[in-house]
Amino acid sequence: MSNTKFKSITIDGPSGAGKSTIAKKISEKIGFLYVDTGALYRAVGLYILRNNISSKDKDKIENNLNNIDIIIKYINSEQRVFLNGEDISDEIRTTEIAMVASDVSVFKPVRDFLLELQRDIARNNNVVMDGRDIATVVIPDASLKIFLTASEKCRALRRYNQILKSGIEDITFDDVYKDLIIRDKNDSNRKISPLKKADGAILIDSSDMNVSQTLEFIYNIVREKLYI
Repeated sequence: MSNTKFKSITIDGPSGAGKSTIAKKISEKIGFLYVDTGALYRAVGLYILRNNISSKDKDKIENNLNNIDIIIKYINSEQRVFLNGEDISDEIRTTEIAMVASDVSVFKPVRDFLLELQRDIARNNNVVMDGRDIATVVIPDASLKIFLTASEKCRALRRYNQILKSGIEDITFDDVYKDLIIRDKNDSNRKISPLKKADGAILIDSSDMNVSQTLEFIYNIVREKLYI
């Protein structure tokens, strides 16, 4: 491991808060590596689905972790996720995969399985990393911690529009809203690494801000706190 002290920015928050969008744009502006940690859990979720394993079956999931090889590659500055050698970056962006990822993320063996991969990236790069427990568990000594949130309906609408843009049309806003409420409950009430604002994290509610406004607001915080 390099002796160089790298800087890390964590952006935690609930589903649909815009964490990934903002984290990616911030990383581009300041030249840091962007790490979408949720994609790692989605990769595990895809493996579970493909192998007809129940997302509630902790023992069977744990027994299959040794069969899962997840690698992150950066191609043209874009994060791509490979599951057992296959690029599954686009396939994991469905609501079904998101729900399975939420289910499997409550299991400690799964979280432990992915923890070292995330920490290794942060140890060796300047990173912007988003997720649910990045500042509380993955990088508790991060240079800057942000907790990004928005109202439930605002987050559901953003997620719904994102799904429609991806070409999926057989879904309603109510479906997305109900799924989001379930994910919020799962993420906040799980025993292992629940979603919560870390000590020292800056709370930002983006309900009344669009992407550009949120980006500018956070970018100014980054410049002020990290002297970038």
